[in-house]
Amino acid sequence: MRKFILVTILPCALWACNQPAENTVENVEVNPAAEGFNLKESDSVAITIADSVMVAMGGREAWDNTKVISWNFFGIRDLVWDKSTGRVRIEDKRDSSIYLVNIHENTGRVMRNGEEVTQPDSLKKYVERGKSIWINDSYWLVMPFKLKDSGVTLKYDRKDTTQAGEQAHILALTFNNVGDTPNNKYEVFVDEEDNLIKQWSYFRSFEQDSASAIWPWDNYKEYNGILLSADRSDNRGPKAVKVTDEVPEEVFTEF
Repeated sequence: MRKFILVTILPCALWACNQPAENTVENVEVNPAAEGFNLKESDSVAITIADSVMVAMGGREAWDNTKVISWNFFGIRDLVWDKSTGRVRIEDKRDSSIYLVNIHENTGRVMRNGEEVTQPDSLKKYVERGKSIWINDSYWLVMPFKLKDSGVTLKYDRKDTTQAGEQAHILALTFNNVGDTPNNKYEVFVDEEDNLIKQWSYFRSFEQDSASAIWPWDNYKEYNGILLSADRSDNRGPKAVKVTDEVPEEVFTEF
């Protein structure tokens, strides 16, 4: 069984100490923030917990070294993501569309209704559509690794229990000019015992007082050195997850 070294969260860190995160060497070593992460308005308690989540999930090095992730989303789409290059293959079962896009370069090819889209304006629209699908579907799978992403503000909100009765620290994530829905807000429930996210709440607007939806984030398994939550207890979200070092080149080049 794989063993993970968890970052200990001291009561002082949670309730009394409020030193700026940039002065905490551990934060930098364990899980450096992405460029554009809102360090100024995020609090050090939330950052410490986010770093503990990263360690519990397998660690930053394991995440950085992850190559290819594939999964099914809600039974309607199959995705293959080459994390190192940004290439993504999406097959949408509802309309038989196939997207071969590069999310870093905003380029790609798209086939709809059995025919490749070649008109430039239409192709641009569908490449953007493919990237939007990836943003949504990948967040349902790898969100715990993205707590310190560009544009994110991270706040410690409170202690509470999940719907399954687990004691958890609640982190609030808001966004500044990133993604397709920057007005959204999420609350993630980080288990006090193992530092894994066990539940998340979705707020359509950060101004809402109550969540629009609450879902479990459970059934963790190890995939090639990292932990991921799939085949969840509510039968929603990602399924058929695989993490590999490579796939055939034609996965990203051929319809």
